Amino acid sequence: MADVPSFDRRDDEISAILEQERRGRIKRLAQVAGAIIFILFCMWMTELLNTARMAEGIPAISIVFGEMVPPDFTRWRAWISPLLDTVAMSVAGTALAVALSIPLGFLAAANTAPNKAVYHVARLVLNTLRSIPELILGIVFVAAVGFGMLPGVLALGLHSVGMVGKFFAEAIEHAHPAPIEAAEATGATKMQVVTHAVMPQVFPQFADVTMYRWEYNFRASTVMGMVGAGGIGTELVGSLRLLDYPQVGAILIVILIAVTLVDNFSNILRRTFS
Repeated sequence: MADVPSFDRRDDEISAILEQERRGRIKRLAQVAGAIIFILFCMWMTELLNTARMAEGIPAISIVFGEMVPPDFTRWRAWISPLLDTVAMSVAGTALAVALSIPLGFLAAANTAPNKAVYHVARLVLNTLRSIPELILGIVFVAAVGFGMLPGVLALGLHSVGMVGKFFAEAIEHAHPAPIEAAEATGATKMQVVTHAVMPQVFPQFADVTMYRWEYNFRASTVMGMVGAGGIGTELVGSLRLLDYPQVGAILIVILIAVTLVDNFSNILRRTFS
């Protein structure tokens, strides 16, 4: 008879666990349902669910794509230099972003920021840069420094800092504390802790983010020509203004091939640094 209370207690614990799991499941289902309802509302509000309007636009789109066939590659030699400019712009912009994001990332990470004030200021800087689209920055820098690749590099670089710096800061915050505590216990300086305890842990994540951002910047740099920032986008905009759709189709194919090559090369580099 002495064992009866222990069995009752165990049954009560099991029942409490099952009840807690049931409530958690109901809560998750409610959250998912709420998210789905909100998404459907946004789709309805933006007329994405307006099938009649979508059906009206399909013939117009098919006409435009039909005029791009066959693509006209007669000017392909003239596109080599702008395409190389686009590659250079994406590489330089990514390099600028990484150079600025590393110190900002350490200042915006809770475990490496000198104090709360610096942490919040660094986070504000990253949020500000991330909130301004690169196209708007391109317009601003074209007005400031003139036409060419320089405004494109500045626009891509500064906009990328907002996202790259945020990912760097999150990687730093998730670094395992044991190596950091061990380095601090030996009397290492802040810089020594960063270089010997933090960087070896976060370098693979830094490399991944850098490669992904380079891929994005290459795609983004193709449209920077719309605001006079150079690159293959300038050729694309020129053809669109002339309504030369066969040439537009050819330039889009060239851009697609270039993006595919950049993505493959980025994957190779990612495997190398991981």
